[in-house]
Amino acid sequence: MVLRAASSLTLEAEVDATEEFRCAVLTGLSRSHKQIPSKFFYDAEGSRLFERICELDEYYPTRAETEILAEKAGAIASMLPGGVVLLEFGSGASVKVRLLLDALDRPACYVPIDISREHLLAAAESLSRDYPELAVSPLYADFTRPFRLPKTLPDGPRLGFFPGSTIGNFHPPEATRMLARFADRLGSAGWLLIGVDLKKDPRVLHAAYNDSTGITAAFNLNLLARINRELGGTFDLDGFRHRAVYDAEAGRIEMYLTSRHAQSARVDGRVFHFRAGESIHTENSYKYSPTEFRDLAVAAGYFPAAFWCDSRALFSVHVLFVCPRSERAETSRGCR
Repeated sequence: MVLRAASSLTLEAEVDATEEFRCAVLTGLSRSHKQIPSKFFYDAEGSRLFERICELDEYYPTRAETEILAEKAGAIASMLPGGVVLLEFGSGASVKVRLLLDALDRPACYVPIDISREHLLAAAESLSRDYPELAVSPLYADFTRPFRLPKTLPDGPRLGFFPGSTIGNFHPPEATRMLARFADRLGSAGWLLIGVDLKKDPRVLHAAYNDSTGITAAFNLNLLARINRELGGTFDLDGFRHRAVYDAEAGRIEMYLTSRHAQSARVDGRVFHFRAGESIHTENSYKYSPTEFRDLAVAAGYFPAAFWCDSRALFSVHVLFVCPRSERAETSRGCR
């Protein structure tokens, strides 16, 4: 077992997380249509709240994806070579990866990659205790930006794991570019296992993002609380309400924090004014048909090898093969 201690955790040293957060908030709130990127939800408190969301009755994605992984882990593993180096993009609590690790043939190393440092360390330590023969090398990095992998990783085929339908948080062109960057990290003959939320009855989506217990609302509002904590913000959390709506034409859930009345808030010495009903756009969550996502994967340089849906056809898990660079198509044909 190889677990890096907190003092030797692999870092992306050039990324100043606080400065990046400040820049994104000030820039986003200065726009005519205010917005803050959803990746900033995940400080320690936001990560804790998201774990609670995943346990809600209304929030189907976690249960649906877990069902698929539990039933198909053996079939997935049979498609892959032995001794893979497993990279998880946005690893969170590293829960679903256990289903995969139990089925894989002699995985050489597990690299959880996450932007929430405390959460990353806690999850890596827990997993290393439960898998003492597995090398665990946590990487504190923002996977939405270019990043370097640890130089000490063993040789061998690489498998990327990107569960939770996080891909839906990105506009399709952004998603294509990010998957292409993943392909560069995984290398030719690498693999990607990815969870993708499916299009479905809007009533199911509305319930999932507007839960009756208000935990999703607390998760959304924690973004303002984080601004207050880290950037000296003066947001009145009671002055904003959570709102999530489905845009059928765009095929996405949109999440907002909407001002209940005219008010102002100060952030890092700057004052921002809000009209009654004015919103901060905090998240998109695109939903795809299986064909739509496979087309996106091909455009990013992958060959779609297989996919499965859960018993209610709410969610999908796709196995993608990274095309050799010489065969990656600029015309969305994919590799031969």
